[in-house]
Amino acid sequence: MFMVAMPVYVYQLTGSVGATATNFLVELLPALLLSPVAGVLADRWDRRRTMMWVSLAQVAALLPLIAVHGPDQVFIVNIVTAVQAALSTVFQPAKYALLPSLVERQDVPAANGLVSINGNLARLGGASLGGFVLGWFGLAGILVADAASFLLAIVLLLRPFGVSREVPIHQTAWRAYLEGLREIRTRPGLRAMVVTVGLMGLAQGLFAVLFVVFVTDRLGGGESDTGLLRGVQAIGGMVGGGLVGMLARRTEPGRLLGWSLVVFSVMTAATWNSAYLTTSMAWFVGLFSVLGAPGIAAFAGRMSVTQMHTQDATRGRVMASLQSVFDASQALGLICAGTLVAWISLPLALDVQAALLAVAGLLALWNVRQVVEVAEEPERALDTART
Repeated sequence: MFMVAMPVYVYQLTGSVGATATNFLVELLPALLLSPVAGVLADRWDRRRTMMWVSLAQVAALLPLIAVHGPDQVFIVNIVTAVQAALSTVFQPAKYALLPSLVERQDVPAANGLVSINGNLARLGGASLGGFVLGWFGLAGILVADAASFLLAIVLLLRPFGVSREVPIHQTAWRAYLEGLREIRTRPGLRAMVVTVGLMGLAQGLFAVLFVVFVTDRLGGGESDTGLLRGVQAIGGMVGGGLVGMLARRTEPGRLLGWSLVVFSVMTAATWNSAYLTTSMAWFVGLFSVLGAPGIAAFAGRMSVTQMHTQDATRGRVMASLQSVFDASQALGLICAGTLVAWISLPLALDVQAALLAVAGLLALWNVRQVVEVAEEPERALDTART
């Protein structure tokens, strides 16, 4: 809810595309700076406890928003956004590094699909509710609702998962981080992911800013419409998560990633260009409802490829490093988006965003033999982590 509402709030408060892009950018910078540390922590600390304490810190980090009353306090919004992003940077590697230890190896893609369904259920309610709460209750309403969601997460994490990790510390943090990079360099399936993930991040960065401008300027919508269109993508996301579960045992994760990105690109381009025919909000609610399916399938494919090619001992660092690639590319996309809005037409910029997804998908398919190659060592590590 927070990450959906804040860019809209900043745009509403300032009317500036540049200020909106800045809010997106400060969300990414902590991730770029802290990903190496976050990956090391995910491999050294108990992952469940890490997630629980991070959620508690996220509640406390919301409190400065109480002081925001006008455009002069936008810097406070950006600071809170940066802190929330930093905490999320620690949370995410721990979550996705923990998942393969909880299920059988062949069930990892299906588990990622299930996580995607759960995430999209929260997104469906959170994004739509975020726009509604921001429109009717202002920033204070967002603060209360978001704090409640973090507290609920803490309650759910209190129960142990039955996976114990006693990780001896024999390396400095820097050497441990370099070990994660070495894991990427020495495994063909992980090397092939670097460029694909980078292109996905660049496309996402363009989308993050241009979507808000598209809804407000091209469709004539407001904050509630922006939240609605972001939220309904979760409907397709839930369908996509279900399809991942169905296809998990039939389709290799690399092919799932590649074809999902290609389909995502075609559907995205069709959505943007349909504005030439109509700007009806009902029409775009339908389109964005479907659009989430290939996006979530691609995300699940990306996570599965990474998880299944990595040892449990280094999984947090590998996932954090690849996330750094995604975040750096996304930051570049955010910067380019602000420039594109000023210098070229919005429809052309959106078509560029869709084309990047197509290139990423074709590259993933071209590298599919490397991406789906399963090493014996990660398989043994997964079995050991579960016993």
